[in-house]
Parts: sequence; C-alpha cells; structure tokens
Amino acid sequence: MEAVLGMLVISAGVSHGLETSCDARENGSQCYGALGGTVYLQLVTDATRYDQLSFLKGSTGAKTEILKTKKDKWVIRDTPIRVHFFINNGTFRLNNTRSTDSGEYLIETFNSVGLASGTRGLQLFIEAPVSSPQLSSECLSHGEMRVFCSSEGDGPQYSWTLDGQTLRDTETSPGEETNTITLKKGLSGNLTCTIRNYISSDTVSRRILPCPGLIYVTCTLSNGTKVSEWVNATGNTLCVEPTTVATVTVTEAPVSKTSTGTGFNVFVYFQLAEVFILLAICLGSYCFYKKKTCPQEQDDVE
Repeated sequence: MEAVLGMLVISAGVSHGLETSCDARENGSQCYGALGGTVYLQLVTDATRYDQLSFLKGSTGAKTEILKTKKDKWVIRDTPIRVHFFINNGTFRLNNTRSTDSGEYLIETFNSVGLASGTRGLQLFIEAPVSSPQLSSECLSHGEMRVFCSSEGDGPQYSWTLDGQTLRDTETSPGEETNTITLKKGLSGNLTCTIRNYISSDTVSRRILPCPGLIYVTCTLSNGTKVSEWVNATGNTLCVEPTTVATVTVTEAPVSKTSTGTGFNVFVYFQLAEVFILLAICLGSYCFYKKKTCPQEQDDVE
C-alpha cells in the first residue's frame, strides 16, 4: 500500500511546477520551497539506522507530528498525496506546497530503548516564484531618466547592469536593492534588470537612449569655469554669459501726413491764377482811371 501511495505522489508532484531541494542534516538549516511546487528535504542520511524518527512542525509549545518512522516502517500524519518519505536515503518530500507550510520544524531521533538520541531544527520558507519582469521609464526635468522594473513574487531582489557594468541607484544605501534606478543625463546602452528570490530568477533587457531634447554643451566661461554636460535644448543658459541689458522706451510723436497728389497741385495753380487775374484787373483799372483824370488837373493848374 505504501509503494502505491509513493507512485501516486511522484506522478502528482510532476504537475505542480517548480521543484527545490535542501540538505537539512545540519541543525538550524534554512530551506526554501516554491509555492504550489515540490520541496525535497534530506532529514537524515539513512533512516534505517535509527530505531525511531519523528518529524514535527513547531519548535516550542504545541507541536504537530507530520512523520514518524520505526525501523523500516513510516507513518504520515498529512494527506498521503502531499507527503512521501524515502526511508533509504532519509529524504522527505512535500508536494503542492502552501504558504502555511512555512515555519520551524524539528527532527527527533530515538535509540532502541526509546530515549532521544538527537534533536535538530530547520526553517522552511514557502515563496511564490518571481514573474517575468517588465521595464518602464520616464524622463525627468533635468534630463535624467528613471527606470522601473516590476515583477510579482515573494521577497524579490533586484540588480541592474548597463552594458555589463553593475549600476546602483545613488539615492539608495549601499547594499540596498530597489526596483527603480535613476540614470544620469546622456547615459545610453543596454540596460538589464535581474530579479530573483530564493526560488527563481529572471531578467529583462532594453536598449536605453538619452531623453529626447538633450544637447551636449561644452564651453569655457569668462571666469574660467568649464562647462561640459548634457542639457535640455529648450531654455538652455549654461554657456550664456550674464549681461546687463538697458531697456529703452521709444515714444513716437504723431506725424501729420500731407497729400502730394496731382489733384492738389492743379487746385493750387487755379487759385494762384485767380489771384493774379484779380491783381491785373485792379492794376489796369487804376491806370485807366489815372489817365482819365490827369489832364483836368493840369488845366486847373494853368
């Protein structure tokens, strides 16, 4: 019956995804398993060497017995399809892992008279594997670029490289890993984000180009300061010397406009002609009158 159960567990475990294994023969071992997957824990080298062995969950207080062996017999306290024990090599297998499987465990061995011969503890962590990461980016006001690396999973850790060179965000503390990184102005190349936890890892890469609208400015100012960096093309004043500009307000006086068309000239000429004619008539009349009256005056004198 036990052999049949073992075959069923093996076939079921194949469909549950990731498999992990851990050597738990040292006291205080830390082991990791994938959520919904299969984890192998090597508890002892050969269980047949012990008269009795117990595998329990919980280190203090109430403990739950999961597995118990005596000589070449073993008994499980969980659903048979989830748990199996390979007595010849001392390996415990847990299928279809759950988050509730995380915790502290004890391995107790006993001699032939039932006295404890040794106790060891281990910690089991069940984590969700990381998903395929996605990259997104945004340009900042000073021409820098902030890149985001997103993924799902338990306890993800991130690392960054640009053209194979390790990058670290200047805004984080040494050794701290973050899912965002800020690239300096003008940086370009093949950016890679690697995400991992104790269960799995994955990477994503993308070619990064400088933010649009950047220009490379290089000059030496009058005070000897050298400027050489990428800046936004719009509103760039890095290499513009400060100057004092006088503001002059010009007020235009009103200007009288005089027409000089040909129609105006003819009108003036007619007026002048009329004046000239009137003067000529007056002068002629005066002379005519003088000639008529002059002889009479002479006769009177004589």
